[in-house]
Amino acid sequence: MKILVSIKRVIDYNVKVRVKADNSGVDLANVKMSMNPFCEIAVEEAVRLREKGVATEIVVVSIGPTTAQEQLRTALALGADRAILVVSAEELTSLAVAKLLKAVVDKEQPQLVILGKQAIDSDNNQTGQMLAALTGYGQGTFASKVEVSGDSVAVTREIDGGAQTVSLKLPAIVTTDLRLNEPRYASLPNIMKAKKKPLESLTPEALGVSTASTNKTVKVEAPAARSAGIKVKSVAELVEKLKNEAKVI
Repeated sequence: MKILVSIKRVIDYNVKVRVKADNSGVDLANVKMSMNPFCEIAVEEAVRLREKGVATEIVVVSIGPTTAQEQLRTALALGADRAILVVSAEELTSLAVAKLLKAVVDKEQPQLVILGKQAIDSDNNQTGQMLAALTGYGQGTFASKVEVSGDSVAVTREIDGGAQTVSLKLPAIVTTDLRLNEPRYASLPNIMKAKKKPLESLTPEALGVSTASTNKTVKVEAPAARSAGIKVKSVAELVEKLKNEAKVI
């Protein structure tokens, strides 16, 4: 079985995000970039499936600037066999990313595609579902458990009421949630080996995909600063302030 894993380069989750002075976007100058945490879980799950003897090859793909090679090399160090980078300097919509991934899926013909359920920068939670619609594959989103058996995969997914298990015929799309696994750290020997693993660069034009968007970012603003809270001495005082100051009761 071949598994295709999609990963995204994002601002490291420990970094405090700053908005540009002209409000045109987020300031990325001298900012630490990392693999999206949900994508790390996707890579880890693919590696575990190979360790169980389910998968024979893991291909990682990313869409973004040439600097995204760094995150692809990280995925290779974690256990992926080879990598594909679709080079694009544009700010792509979820639909454009899904179309590019569809072209890669057509090219690679994987039996299972694993993605993080969302990226921590845009938080759209759309790409996996759109890719499933474009490919016509079954989808198991928000996965907390993945079990492959023969030509099907059982995905236990997190829902508002608890958990739901769906059975999908392969090929299929799976998006990962936090409780699926805990990603491993790359060892130094594997980091060195990753430098020699194949990394193929493609372009949207070579894949025959148009990434033109009908969306335009008008303005980006930081959230308003919250005012300091106050302490009250009694329930009666709390009720009085909620009624007369906050006017919520």
